[in-house]
Amino acid sequence: MTPEALFQIANPLALLGWLALLASPLAPRAAQAVAGAAIPLLLSLAYAGLVLAFWWQAPGGFGSLPEVMRLFTHPQIALAGWLHYLAFDLFLGAWEVRTARAEAIPHWALLPCLVLTFLFGPAGLLAFAILRFTLVGKVLP
Repeated sequence: MTPEALFQIANPLALLGWLALLASPLAPRAAQAVAGAAIPLLLSLAYAGLVLAFWWQAPGGFGSLPEVMRLFTHPQIALAGWLHYLAFDLFLGAWEVRTARAEAIPHWALLPCLVLTFLFGPAGLLAFAILRFTLVGKVLP
């Protein structure tokens, strides 16, 4: 499968997970099964396969910013990096939903955090930490 074909599959798959989280009050267990486990694990499997198959062919490394930039010039490794973002951000969003439900944080208050997590990962985590601290006095576990 080409990197572009896998990219075209991964994006809608991740979006499906995010939609499940947005609608999670309607089916909490299903949303967690899909967005908190199945999709992140599937993306992680694709990520691991790409890294195992192509890591040694890629230029660059993690020693400096220019090395990281060179590393992501290899299509399969750039795709692996994207899958990494998709899997971890979705997993984080599912944790936010699970935590909010357990601590009685209203879902409507969580929605902006989920949007930020979807678009900007760590900024969404920061927003959720602020929301959680404001409403229940906790930041992170």
